[in-house]
Order: sequence, then structure tokens, then C-alpha cells
Amino acid sequence: MAGVRVIADSACDLPASLAAEHGIRTVPLDVRLGEWGPEEMRTIEPVEFWRRCAMTSALPETSAPSPGAFAESFLHAAEEGCSGVVCLTLSSALSATYRAACQGADEVRGQVEVRVVDTRTASLGEALIALETAKVAAGPNDLDVVEAAARAVVPDIRVFCAFDTLDNVRKGGRIGAATALLGTFLSIKPIIQIRGGVVQAEARPRTRVRSLEYLAKVVKEAGPLRSLAVAHAAAPDLDMFLSMLTGTFPPDKVLVGYLGPVIGAHAGPGCVGVCFRPAAGPAPVPGGTIGGLG
Repeated sequence: MAGVRVIADSACDLPASLAAEHGIRTVPLDVRLGEWGPEEMRTIEPVEFWRRCAMTSALPETSAPSPGAFAESFLHAAEEGCSGVVCLTLSSALSATYRAACQGADEVRGQVEVRVVDTRTASLGEALIALETAKVAAGPNDLDVVEAAARAVVPDIRVFCAFDTLDNVRKGGRIGAATALLGTFLSIKPIIQIRGGVVQAEARPRTRVRSLEYLAKVVKEAGPLRSLAVAHAAAPDLDMFLSMLTGTFPPDKVLVGYLGPVIGAHAGPGCVGVCFRPAAGPAPVPGGTIGGLG
């Protein structure tokens, strides 16, 4: 297949059907869940991941792909006749994946030209960038144009998430154990934003309904949107939340997908996130930094 190939990492949570439709390849991060190792975890669907999470008290563990895994994917693209590769990764402030992709690109230097783009986001926020980039790559555009298109979208993407539990972030050490325990005791359902590539505190609603209402309010106040996605970690109240978004974006254009094992390992079950690209206007003002995802 000629033209420019778009490659992302599995933290983008892009549904397999959409990835295939747009010719986007993904390089998997390693995930381990108790007795289930990375090889097996790569073969299961997100819904099965969350089912298994409910069966064990073990915390999922994640690690970045090796440079060799990226190099192999780049070479495969070259073997298919691609003129170059734009590789998108989750935020370099959250993972070593970006560094591994850059090292993989160095390994194939002279065999295929690779441009690595730090999306400064994660999950379906990264997926929205991948989809926009793939649309440009599908046309008669060279590598410079496709890379520029990806970089142009990066600063526009907004990602907000509502946690339903603080167990995963507490066990993962991303916020202080005392803070997480206090938040659990007070039944706080914190909202976070990924801004500038890092996770930042946004709000601290006291109930689940209020946290979802806050997310809906953020989306509505963003004004006209170019794209909107909703990511969830097997949230039982997903339909209720989607109904809160009525009137903000054409329902049939909203990308709804699971938070996969990589981001889900840190977000925990029940998490709901909104990822969107405003048509214009300033970004919402966030709160204070609370650390990265992994």
C-alpha cells in the first residue's frame, strides 16, 4: 500500500474496526493482570479485560513497548510500499512509549522515514488525532504534510475524566495514599484533565451524578465541536451520561469506546472520559497538577 502509513500505540484505545477502516496500525503496550501475562492480554477485547478486573484484586501493570516492536512495525509498513510513517504516541510525560518510538525510528533510519509525534494526550484523545491524521494520509499528501496535520491537531484536543474509584490511582502511587483514602472516605468523585501532556486536577464533585454532570457541562461550554469521543471503563451509567450530552454533537458522530487496559489500569473501573476538539476558542482553565498516568 503506497502513501504514508499512520501508526499509533495501543493506549489510543481506537476500536479495531475504525483502525482497520482508516489503515491505522497499533503497537501494543504490555499489560499484566495478576496471572494473565502480556501475550494473553493482547488477544482479549476491552470488555473481557474489565470482566477479568472484576474477578481479581490484582492491579493491572503496564509497560511501554520496546524500540524493537516499533521498528518491526515501521519496517512492515515499508515492506507494504509505504513512502513514510507518522507514528503517534501517548504523552511523553505519562509514559516511556514516545522515547521507545523515537529509538525504533533510529533503528530503521535509511530503510524508511519515520516522524514520531508526541500527542500530549491519551486514550480516545490520541485516537481523534490518529483519525484526523489518517484522513490526510489517505490523500495524495507527502510525509511533511501528514506530519504537519498531526501536529496541528495536538494542541486542540481536550480530555477530561471522572473517576468512580480512587483505588487504582492510590495503589499505583500517582497520588498520595492519604489523599486517596480521604477522597474515598468523603465519597469524592474527582475530575481530572490531561493538559499540556500531564494529568491535572479539575474538580472534586461529591457524587457520581454530579461528576458526570460536570463532564457534560465542560463539553457544552466548549462550544461547537469538530469531534467528540466518550471513553468508559465498563461504566454501568454510560447511557445516562450520553443522554446528558444531547444537543452538543450529532449522536451518530460521537465515537464511543472502551478505555482499554493501558489507561484503564490507572483510571479504574467505572471511569468515564470525554475527549473532544473544539471548533475554536480557548481551552477550559484547569486546576492543579496531580501527576501522571504511568
